[in-house]
Amino acid sequence: EATLDLAERRRIRSAIRELQRQELERDEEALASKRFRPERGSHRQDDKENWPRSRCLEEEQQMALAALSRQLETITDVEELTKLLRAAGEYEERKLIRAAIRKLRAEEIEGEALSLCLRGG
Repeated sequence: EATLDLAERRRIRSAIRELQRQELERDEEALASKRFRPERGSHRQDDKENWPRSRCLEEEQQMALAALSRQLETITDVEELTKLLRAAGEYEERKLIRAAIRKLRAEEIEGEALSLCLRGG
């Protein structure tokens, strides 16, 4: 009798897991359909008035990011980059600074590994 009860419990658990999996898939599909819903035509029409201004701002931002990128290439101190990261306000700026920090740390690790190999060899 105990083995029948255990087998039934297993079947129930597997059925519950299957239902949960199906529900997750439905939720993901619903999210995907919302995320990639096309824009409304009237909204695009209203936005056309702001295109020149937004394009100019976008170009300015791209130039500022390019300048920041050149500045980050000259910095070799993680602490200095961390200070810049804390002071940065825009997402794209923080993204560039975090990438520079990762690059510096990778170079430090690579240098340490190389020095260990040279000492050991």
